[in-house]
Amino acid sequence: MRHDNSGSALEKYLFWVYLALLVWAPLPFASVMQWSASIIEFLVFGLSLLWLWEYMGNRVVFTAAFFRAKPVLILLAFWLVFVMLQFSPLPVSLVNMLSPESARVNALADNRGWITLSVDTYATTASWMKSASYVLFFVLSLLLVNTRGRLEMLAYVLLFSGLFQAVYGALMTMSGYEYIFLTEKVDYIGNATGTFINRNHLAGYLEMCLSVGMGLLISRLGGKTASGWRQKTRNVLRLFFSQKMKIRLSLLLMVIALVLTRSRMGNTAFFSSMLAAGVIGLVFSRHATRSMVILLASLVVIDIFIAGSWFGVNQVVERIENSSVVNDAERIDLDSKGLQQWRDYPLTGSGLGSYDIAFPRYKVAELGGRPEHAHNDYVEFGTETGMIGISLLSLSVIFSFVAALFAQYRRRDPVMRGMAFASTMGIIALTIHSTVDFNLQIPSNALTFMVILALAWISLALDSGHHRKRSSSEKVI
Repeated sequence: MRHDNSGSALEKYLFWVYLALLVWAPLPFASVMQWSASIIEFLVFGLSLLWLWEYMGNRVVFTAAFFRAKPVLILLAFWLVFVMLQFSPLPVSLVNMLSPESARVNALADNRGWITLSVDTYATTASWMKSASYVLFFVLSLLLVNTRGRLEMLAYVLLFSGLFQAVYGALMTMSGYEYIFLTEKVDYIGNATGTFINRNHLAGYLEMCLSVGMGLLISRLGGKTASGWRQKTRNVLRLFFSQKMKIRLSLLLMVIALVLTRSRMGNTAFFSSMLAAGVIGLVFSRHATRSMVILLASLVVIDIFIAGSWFGVNQVVERIENSSVVNDAERIDLDSKGLQQWRDYPLTGSGLGSYDIAFPRYKVAELGGRPEHAHNDYVEFGTETGMIGISLLSLSVIFSFVAALFAQYRRRDPVMRGMAFASTMGIIALTIHSTVDFNLQIPSNALTFMVILALAWISLALDSGHHRKRSSSEKVI
């Protein structure tokens, strides 16, 4: 059996398809349509089967990151089994014991014999397929990102994808020629949406890509300073043509697009997570340098006070200031009614994907329409999967967050520390943003978030390999 990470020829192609899928997922309306979500599922299942084929032929091996992530893998496996239990026929007595409300709804529908915990079996089955593809993508991340070079390549691909969304969204907004994936926009005219339908979901995606870009930038910081004005001048001139400057400009463009989304919580989550992750990085990293402090300070000053003021950060601030119980009554009502629904299905939920079927009986007339999602990921997962489901998911995120902290504390390799920082910041950003939006119900964002979680375990366990020599231009900011 092989014990190296070089992989087979087919495995290398699997890695390239894996990267291509990451870029593709946000393009067709963030893959919210059934056909685009099906493409993701088909490709992820196909990649997984092909990797297993290579494993059966002793051409690939399980990685150290896979074994280190075993606690999360077990939790996610239990999650899939639990959701499968939701749409599986069960004795009426058992359903009545686990979820009396589900038994009552089935009785009203005159369902006899064995019944399900889910009030919408079809939706829960379809949602299980999505969940399985997300879990498998997390596993593929652990298995395919098995070298330092691949880890950097993954980070650059996410940076490129976020940059494309930023440039596309900003150009559409500023030109007034607003199209989403070759289709004329109907909603959020004047706000950057990229190829997403909802500006808040573009903001959530940019938060994760910005986190990875920040990690890349941090991985290129040096601890030494130049001596003498001539050397300092040469270093500054080299900096303008360095890879570090390209990353920094990419981050600036993404921040501009984030501001142009006018997403209140998107901008709040990004800057809050950047500051929180920065403090954590300085506390937990035994190798933190003055360069990191300068970088974080420059990001806040340049991005907020210069780029933001030119591209309308005042409008975002105004929207935040105008947030109130009156102005956000509909979103608050959705959450409060969602909590009422959760109380009726406390342990096992109404079934993953069943929110739009189960919720209408709880909504007030003033809300109008038929909401497909709660404006709160925690409420939606809670109502659909109960305490069992949301506990399994929450523990998976918490364990990954702790792994990212350990990686920042233990690893000496700058790339590993940078990706651990990216995971820390990305997790903080999405957990903040999820309190008022449903980013994790959007396939492209959910898929990307699984990568953010995987980065924690990869940065903790991946063998650094040889360390490249850094040029003098990368010794200073």
